[in-house]
Amino acid sequence: MDLEKSREQPSGEGCLVVALRMPVRIVVLVLVVPVRMVWDALVVVGRFLGDTVFRPLGRALAWVGRAVFVWPFVALWRWVLVPLGRALRWLGTVLVVVPAGWLYRTVLTPLGHALAWLGHRLLVVPSVWLYRWVLTPVGYALAWCGRGLFALVSLLVAGVATALDWTFRVLVWWPAYAVWRWVLAPVGRVLAVVAREVGAALGHAWRIAGYVSLAVGRALAAFFRWTVVEPARWVYRTVLTPVGHVVRDWVLRPVAEAARSVGRVTRDTLRSVRVTVRQVRQDVRRALLGESKKSDGQDDRILLTKR
Repeated sequence: MDLEKSREQPSGEGCLVVALRMPVRIVVLVLVVPVRMVWDALVVVGRFLGDTVFRPLGRALAWVGRAVFVWPFVALWRWVLVPLGRALRWLGTVLVVVPAGWLYRTVLTPLGHALAWLGHRLLVVPSVWLYRWVLTPVGYALAWCGRGLFALVSLLVAGVATALDWTFRVLVWWPAYAVWRWVLAPVGRVLAVVAREVGAALGHAWRIAGYVSLAVGRALAAFFRWTVVEPARWVYRTVLTPVGHVVRDWVLRPVAEAARSVGRVTRDTLRSVRVTVRQVRQDVRRALLGESKKSDGQDDRILLTKR
């Protein structure tokens, strides 16, 4: 697509653009490919850490922050500060607002009216007379003198400004305009072309580096799969599983059966030994003490039941 766009562009770009485009794109591509691969790896690691570490940690910290900071302050605001504020507002209304309103209505308002009347008689009337018969004629005279002085100063300032303007034009403006037009503008156009091509090369190289990074990642994944995962799966499926079945069928099961048989034989032997010892003990007891037939019958029944 980039090649087609470059072909569709008009041919009036100039030799400088054509000469700079391919070297700049090659150099930028070589520099950008490792950066893009590192960037993609960091993006993958960042997403993994964000999903497995930072997001649960953030939720836990948010819950702890609410439990430690928000909920206590909410409870303090709701159950302490709000009732205290209402009580203080009521006290302020009773102790300050009501007395202040009464003082304003009954004392300060009549006093203010009296002072306003006395200020009008002592200040406003003399001030109006002074302004009308003294300050107004003096102001007219000063204004006429000021207009004349302003005209004179304006003529002087206009002459000085005209001289400074021509001096500025001859010494600063015309040389600066010549330098801008014949030196800085061509250099700026060349630098603009170079910057534009470098920017286009960076975008082109960034996109190519993305494809290269994707291809390298897929190649590494395929290499890991075919060198580690598939051989391990094949070994497990074709070697370890049959060997495990053989060991289970030909070793573990016979050993378990033999162990169970030995356990049964051992239990039967121990039971026979206990019965024999009990009979011998009963015979010795009968030989020495001579027990009754009832006990002998009970012992026989016990022996038969245990057998």
